[in-house]
Amino acid sequence: MKKVLIVIYGIIAYLIFLVAFLYAIGFVGNLFVPKSIDSGEEISLIPALLNNLGLLSLFAIQHSIMARPAFKKWFTKIINPAMERSTYILLSSLALLLIYWKWQPMTAIVWETENVTSILVMVVFFLGWTIVFLSTFMINHFELFGLTQIYQNFKNETITSPKFQVNWFYKLVRHPLMLGFIIAFWAAPTMTYGRLLFAMVTTAYILIAVKFLEEKDLKKILGKDYEAYQKRVPMIFPFTKFKKG
Repeated sequence: MKKVLIVIYGIIAYLIFLVAFLYAIGFVGNLFVPKSIDSGEEISLIPALLNNLGLLSLFAIQHSIMARPAFKKWFTKIINPAMERSTYILLSSLALLLIYWKWQPMTAIVWETENVTSILVMVVFFLGWTIVFLSTFMINHFELFGLTQIYQNFKNETITSPKFQVNWFYKLVRHPLMLGFIIAFWAAPTMTYGRLLFAMVTTAYILIAVKFLEEKDLKKILGKDYEAYQKRVPMIFPFTKFKKG
C-alpha cells in the first residue's frame, strides 16, 4: 500500500509539473492563459519590482538548495528516497504557480515589433520551448521528473543514478535545456519592463547556478569524464569554445 501511495504521489507531482510547464509558455508569452506576465491590475513600479524580485528569489532559493547533494542526502533520511525527486519537482512547480498567481505586471514597453518581425520572434520563442522539451528526452525525461524512481521503488528495484550521456543537443552545449529557457524568455515581440525583469533575473540565475553550483556537483559526481566534456563542449551558448591553434 505504501508503494502504491508513493506512485500516486509521484504521478500527481508530475501532472502538477506539466500544468506549471505548459502554463509557463502562456504566462511568459502572453498567450492563452487567464493571467500572464503583462496582464492584471497594475500597481506602482517600485512595489511591483520588489514583489516580483521576491517571487523570483523564492523560486531560486528553493530550486538551488533542494538540488544540492548535501540537501538530498539529509532529505532522504526523512522521506523515502524514491520520493525525493518528485518532491523537488512538486515544490518547484508550486513555486512557479505562486509566481504566476502573485506576479505584478509592469507594462511600460521597452521594445515592440510588428508584422513579419513579430512573427519571426514568436517562432524563436516557440523554438526555445521546443529545445527545452526535447532536451529532457535526450537524457532521461522520466528520471528527471521522478517517475523512474517511483517505478523502481514499486518494482523493488534499486534506485539507479542517471547515466552520463552526450546525445544530440548535448553535443553542442552542456545545458541545452537552459539555453532553451533563455531563448524563450528573451524572444519577446513586445518587451515590457515586467518581462525584461523576468528575463534578466532568470538568465542571471541560470548562468550563476549552472556555473557555480550544478557544474561543481557534476564534476564531483562524474569526475574526469565530465571534466573532459567541459573542455570539449560550451556550457550554454553554442559555438563559443574554440580550439587553441
